[in-house]
Amino acid sequence: MTRLSIPSMSCGHCKATVEKTVASLDPAAKVAVDLATRHVDVTSTSTTAALIAALKGAGFAAAVA
Repeated sequence: MTRLSIPSMSCGHCKATVEKTVASLDPAAKVAVDLATRHVDVTSTSTTAALIAALKGAGFAAAVA
């Protein structure tokens, strides 16, 4: 599991975009979004670097939390 911090994620639309972005890399990924802490837990076969790059492409700066 990888925990990412996404400081700019603040609403349901952001949550949906993050989930869709991760699913585009790995459709079998498990994603748990916590809007209150702005953390995302991802269990995926994709690398952390690939996840961060995809999220950046979707407009979200992400870092390992």
